[in-house]
Amino acid sequence: MNSYRDLFYPERTALKNGEEIRRVYCLHIINHVLKANAQVLGNNSRRRSQKLGVGDDDDFRDQGLTRPKVLVVVPFREAALRVVQLFISLLEGDSKKKIIVSNKKRFNGEYGSDPEERPPNLKRPEDYEAVFVGNIDDHFRIGVAILQRSIRLYAPFYSSDILIASPLGLRTIIGGEGEKKRDFDFLSSIELLIIDQADIYLMQNWEHVLHLMNHMNLLPLDSHGVDFSRVRMWSLNNWSKYYRQTLLFGALQDAQINSVFNKHCVNVQGQVAVRNVPMTGSISQVLVQLPHVFQRMEAESLASVIDARFNFFVNKILPQFRDAVMSHTLVYVPSYFDFVRLRNYFKKEELNFTHICEYTQKSGVSRARHFFLQGEKQFLLLTERFHFYKRYTIKGIRNLIFYELPTYPHFYSDVCNMLRATSRGEEAAWTCTVLYSRYDAQRLAAVVGVERAAQMLQSKKNVHLFITGER
Repeated sequence: MNSYRDLFYPERTALKNGEEIRRVYCLHIINHVLKANAQVLGNNSRRRSQKLGVGDDDDFRDQGLTRPKVLVVVPFREAALRVVQLFISLLEGDSKKKIIVSNKKRFNGEYGSDPEERPPNLKRPEDYEAVFVGNIDDHFRIGVAILQRSIRLYAPFYSSDILIASPLGLRTIIGGEGEKKRDFDFLSSIELLIIDQADIYLMQNWEHVLHLMNHMNLLPLDSHGVDFSRVRMWSLNNWSKYYRQTLLFGALQDAQINSVFNKHCVNVQGQVAVRNVPMTGSISQVLVQLPHVFQRMEAESLASVIDARFNFFVNKILPQFRDAVMSHTLVYVPSYFDFVRLRNYFKKEELNFTHICEYTQKSGVSRARHFFLQGEKQFLLLTERFHFYKRYTIKGIRNLIFYELPTYPHFYSDVCNMLRATSRGEEAAWTCTVLYSRYDAQRLAAVVGVERAAQMLQSKKNVHLFITGER
């Protein structure tokens, strides 16, 4: 970070090193802001002592076109709370003197959480508990001004040094084309952009992240009272994006995250990406005895893969499951758009099915789970986001279809292990079918390991069988 190169680190997990990483980037932010502010204050006093007029000297170009220098993108209010708490503890350091924090009470009220509110006795995996802790509202933005012995929370954006916001909080202020009230000038002079927990935005709305990246470091539409004689030349020349450091942290290697890093991070200092190759895949965490049939489908291009997958599923996979013997079939669908398309197709074909997505109401979820367990509905369509936000165990699965490989590798074993929930001696007939194409290389490697993935993508055969849980 200190070399000011762009960094993509996809090994950040809430359970292991998430807090360490948060501490390190908060230290980097405070270091950056204090140095920048000290330079401005020093130049102010030098100018006063030299009694310089406007534009007399070019040595004092020490500012951007707008004041905010740092943008921290985090998914939930709890994360914003932790970032601010770290700022305070880093600024106080070892000294006994407390710094003054204005609006602290309001901040703790809006960003804190009441431990009483958590529903008791819900057993959820550790990784779930670590991600969904505290206040998990995902619509917020707050300005922070760092002064000499104090911090001002809820500072107006154009008087802030640091902005902390969620993608949704930014999207609602940036606005869209044609909207009357929109503002993105405050992004014009961001020198340090931190996107933490990037994988969670894939589950929220990735479009908001892309929208933000498209509005970073543009020339402001309004001057916002800036003294142009103090603005750095590279800000005036609209080169800010080449001087911005972007730090991207997440829990997985993903094509969409890679694309943002490769396309929108153009730092002159260069960039560093950490790429660890998964040697053993998450399939090794599957504890049930199950044959996994991986079916490769051909697609001409990345753009055609969505239609190719749908046609392959409808023509090659679904016919094998239409027979009533293949009841209790769960179809796991990562993309909401694919889910809607399948749901409409199942309706049109009058198949006996039910469905659960992240928008389904609680009563609808209970009904669907009940009908599926009893076998009254042959198919259950399930979205990945529902699993991400709820982690319910779906009982009564005998046949599993992964319409696409999961975004999070451990979801593969999670869902396979759900078959254990209701074993009544029909284990021998259980099946698991997975669709993949050459564009799924990263996700495939995360499930089966990199060596097997390479074989499966290069092999002439397009069906591969794995068997798990053999004693």
